[in-house]
Amino acid sequence: MNLDLSGYLLRWPTPLFVSEGERVLRSSSSSWKEQAVWLLTEALAGTTAVADFEDLPDRPVPSDDPWASTTPGRGRREVIDKRDWLTELVSRASELRRAVDPRPYWPQRQGRGLSHDGSTPRDTRRDFERIISEFHDNGYLVEVFGEECVDDPTELPDASRVIERRLGIPDLWPLAPATWDEDTFFGLIEVFHDLVSRPRMRRLHPWNNCGWHHSEFHTGAARILYRGKVNELLREAGIEYELAAEGEDLGRLVAVTDDARSALVHQALTDSAPDITTRVRHAVALFRGRDTTVESKRSAIVTLAGILEERRALLKDKLGKDEGALFEIANRYDLRHRKADQRGDYDEAFLDWIFWWYLGTVELTNRLVAARAAS
Repeated sequence: MNLDLSGYLLRWPTPLFVSEGERVLRSSSSSWKEQAVWLLTEALAGTTAVADFEDLPDRPVPSDDPWASTTPGRGRREVIDKRDWLTELVSRASELRRAVDPRPYWPQRQGRGLSHDGSTPRDTRRDFERIISEFHDNGYLVEVFGEECVDDPTELPDASRVIERRLGIPDLWPLAPATWDEDTFFGLIEVFHDLVSRPRMRRLHPWNNCGWHHSEFHTGAARILYRGKVNELLREAGIEYELAAEGEDLGRLVAVTDDARSALVHQALTDSAPDITTRVRHAVALFRGRDTTVESKRSAIVTLAGILEERRALLKDKLGKDEGALFEIANRYDLRHRKADQRGDYDEAFLDWIFWWYLGTVELTNRLVAARAAS
């Protein structure tokens, strides 16, 4: 079997499509086909993939057509079935072309798109509203907001109250972007990250045009998609925050860093022992939060310095007497012990430098610890 993938465009991140596709393929439920159609509808652009899937038989059938899409059979060729087709599509997901936005139209080419001056323009807020509307239409808020049904008169939760309980601001649903100040906008970005959950099943209720009903919710997949869409929006708007994808501040807005620093954070969180990971998570959250202060940056550095202090013997063994330079800065400057004779007249950029240096050293010691254990 060799599917022609040229007509399919992937909208989702490839790893997410693979994980959700493999989950559907593992299902022995009679509803697995409906789950597959919903996955293809969401993850791939257009309706081509869904149409191709639905045209296939549920089980392999013999075929005398030598040009049919087939798999080898006993002496005869067989037309592939739905499960075989989806299996190959998922296994070759890395070959799928990405769905991309159309090239800029005239207004965008004339500079009338989103502002890139660091402000938060109204267009950005309206675009965020459209993102939430799309999630709402696809059932991603049903688990918290409920869903109307002509056969079920149950009173639904008050969506505004659901948001108010988390954010402390009333009357935010339905969304009204023109009324938001910056704190409300950023607060809503974080709140909806925690509210969305992907329905893995949907069924059409045609009676009285009731519509789709959604079930089997999963927050992990929804939050990956949400972070991708919102972070792209913020990046295009020139807003230097993004939703954190890991750590103690998961789903909270943090300062954007370059790819190398992002990779360092991921590595330090992934490779640390559990007791170390807890402290690294806390240090990272203190340092990169949207509301971070000089004091919180100091606290982040002190947390990392504590980890390195515990590993001082290891550092001395590998670095010799030079390991003392690591701790001289923490001890002689106004960071850890806060004594009167310590130096405190330095720019905040100094704190940034020390934090990334210490975090990089923690990651180095993780590798040294792993190497020692392996030997």
